Amino acid sequence: MSQTHKHAIPANVADRCLINPEQYEAKYQQSINDPDTFWGEQGKILDWITPYQKVKNTSFAPGNVSIKWYEDGTLNLAANCLDRHLQENGDRTAIIWEGDDASQSKHISYRELHRDVCRFANTLLDLGIKKGDVVAIYMPMVPEAAVAMLACARIGAVHSVIFGGFSPEAVAGRIIDSNSRLVITADEGIRAGRSIPLKKNVDDALKNPNVTSVKHVIVLKRTGGNIDWQEGRDLWWRDLIEKASPEHQPEAMNAEDPLFILYTSGSTGKPKGVLHTTGGYLVYAATTFKYVFDYHPGDIYWCTADVGWVTGHSYLLYGPLACGATTLMFEGVPNWPTPARMCQVVDKHQVNILYTAPTAIRALMAEGDKAIEGTDRSSLRILGSVGEPINPEAWEWFWKKIGNEKCPVVDTWWQTETGGFMITPLPGATELKAGSATRPFFGVQPALVDNEGHAQEGATEGQSGHY
Repeated sequence: MSQTHKHAIPANVADRCLINPEQYEAKYQQSINDPDTFWGEQGKILDWITPYQKVKNTSFAPGNVSIKWYEDGTLNLAANCLDRHLQENGDRTAIIWEGDDASQSKHISYRELHRDVCRFANTLLDLGIKKGDVVAIYMPMVPEAAVAMLACARIGAVHSVIFGGFSPEAVAGRIIDSNSRLVITADEGIRAGRSIPLKKNVDDALKNPNVTSVKHVIVLKRTGGNIDWQEGRDLWWRDLIEKASPEHQPEAMNAEDPLFILYTSGSTGKPKGVLHTTGGYLVYAATTFKYVFDYHPGDIYWCTADVGWVTGHSYLLYGPLACGATTLMFEGVPNWPTPARMCQVVDKHQVNILYTAPTAIRALMAEGDKAIEGTDRSSLRILGSVGEPINPEAWEWFWKKIGNEKCPVVDTWWQTETGGFMITPLPGATELKAGSATRPFFGVQPALVDNEGHAQEGATEGQSGHY
């Protein structure tokens, strides 16, 4: 690693980190040389209904690629994200919601979120949704989006979250491909002061003659804007949830049962549905969240990603909630109505961990000191970057201006298909270099391969890969 843009581990992080350099090396070697023991231990980060005996079952033979994790265990994602926290931390804030309008915000405790998820789970069951059915979610960044996702997981339905910025054609394509039985949406979304016609987009999508699977559309009233209504098909969220019971026993799911489908454009062609299963995905989301963000109980964590992306699934909701964290959900954009909005939110909610995208960082960087005007950001301890490579200049600005030259920047490399971080620093274990994702996470052996998939040695160019 060259000396340019290098940063040592800060003393304030080294003093209380979960993983130091020696521990990283020992754990990494165990994860590569004895993965059954390593991941058998990591699996204990979750509560299991039926404890697993078999950790992994994999085949990479040509024509017989098969990867299974914890396949004889059963669990429920929603129970791990909610129920198990209630006895000791039921009153802890699970979600801080910050609206597009800065005057709108609220705190939702684990107990309150559990109640709403149980009610919505019963609502789904009352509508005939059962284990294995696919539910399309096309929602703004509001807590009800999290409720819908967790309720699906609670009953064993497979959610397919569609980014709220996608067109009716994109919505229709995903509904058709996944054979979704139900669509959950809102009358409108709000972003940077402008309304987004979500219900109209769903109406237009359902006019596609190839959409034949959808029986109902649940609509959340977000703005009260005028919308078309189809009696018998369209149902108001509030009417349904108010009459539903707040009691629900979570479904026991096999670790290899499907959890969600998320469509990725990849590099070419039509969007491809990536399906993640329950056990291995949640173990990895929780483990990576805990170690990569050096999470300590009581930390306020903010991932700026939309729930429509894999980052929103793994690191806005499921990873943090599985660890009992307080996660901040933001409806707006980081530079509206003022370039300092992101930093204002940090100060308002005393955010300790901030995870955002290079695009946002560069947009704020272009504003200069206006991006931090009137804020001190003294609560921040860890910064993170996701979504694309971050250039060294943006990294240095983020570290210096937003983080006050005291917060490690974890530059995370991963993709929809992996569900969690592949290459990333650990704040207390990795010397940082601006623009570099640094070292592999536990269990990951990086390789550079050519277009035929052959591993390349030494300094060379190729396609990234990981084993």
